[in-house]
Amino acid sequence: MKPSRVTNPKTVFYAALGSLLAACATTPEGTADVPPVDPPISDPATELPQTEPDPAPTPIPEPAPVLPAFTGSGNAMMDLWRDDFASRAIASGRDVDVVYATLAGISPLDLYLGETVDKMGTGIADQAEFSKPIWDYVASAVSAGRKTGGAQKLLELNDTFDQIELTFGVNREAVTAIWAMETNLGGFIGNHDAANTLANMAVEGRRRSFAESELLALMKMQESGDVRREQLTSGWAGAMGQTQFMPSTFLTYAVDFDGDGNKDLWSNPVDALASAANYMAASGYQFDQPWGLEVRAPEDFEWSLADGQDRRMSTWTSMGLTAMSGQGFAVSENDYAELWLPAGASGPKYLLFKNFDIYKTYNRSDAYALAVGLLTDGVAGVDGPQTAWPTH
Repeated sequence: MKPSRVTNPKTVFYAALGSLLAACATTPEGTADVPPVDPPISDPATELPQTEPDPAPTPIPEPAPVLPAFTGSGNAMMDLWRDDFASRAIASGRDVDVVYATLAGISPLDLYLGETVDKMGTGIADQAEFSKPIWDYVASAVSAGRKTGGAQKLLELNDTFDQIELTFGVNREAVTAIWAMETNLGGFIGNHDAANTLANMAVEGRRRSFAESELLALMKMQESGDVRREQLTSGWAGAMGQTQFMPSTFLTYAVDFDGDGNKDLWSNPVDALASAANYMAASGYQFDQPWGLEVRAPEDFEWSLADGQDRRMSTWTSMGLTAMSGQGFAVSENDYAELWLPAGASGPKYLLFKNFDIYKTYNRSDAYALAVGLLTDGVAGVDGPQTAWPTH
């Protein structure tokens, strides 16, 4: 029996080393390839189901404000109109509370709905600027008190008028004349409620569309925070404040000129005067231009040229018209003017400029515009007319 072979330890070591080197020779950078491992397969029996997030709850709309029932006005026609108009006002976007506050207290006025109202007339017994002879109207409108009072206001509010002229380009005398004509320089701003007056006008019917439009503007004034319901004192036709703005005019032209946060045309003359100037400027007022000039004419003048047509000043002077003042005309020969004979050829004669028409944006009456023009001159110390009116 042969003895068992004993392996030499060195032999075993070198054999193992050789195997290791052979393995390294077949693996780049000495890193063994690792077979990819598939992700574990979910067990359908244990996988949690995917769920959609709960939808946001649908907000419940707040109920629309309900218009409270109105207390009867004592006039069935007015009550029917009010219910209908209130619904239409709300449908147009007006605030329910404002609609109610505006219309709740209306009541019939004899001025519009009384038995004695002339249904073929204006709804007002008369308007002096249309019913009186022009010389009578001017005599009462262009009073000495208004002229001296206006001159005093020019002194008292000199700094305010400086700013108004600078901002709006409207002469202070013209603004003061409007102020004097409309409310006697703030002395009387009316004793009616604007909403009630306009409601009566709407119910009366002939100016319903106008009155309803102004009522909607009155509501917008309150919604904007510019005015409070209790402020809305007006004249008989719904015009408000010291310079008598209709609600739609207020919305467009009223200004907070003293910066106190309020457009106060009732108790604040600064806001009222600036608002009037803003309105006149937007209407086309021409700064430092006359409203009209009283003139003389030669005996053989062709009076048919007082036909409402504007002509160059050079044309009028070539026909013999001269300034009643005895001085030259303080306008350019290229300016245009219209010859106006308010009482015929035997009365005062005027060349009228654009600012005369601007005065008529307040009141379409020629007599009114003439009175404003004469007050414009009067507060500056110039009286007119110099030619006597043919009152006989």
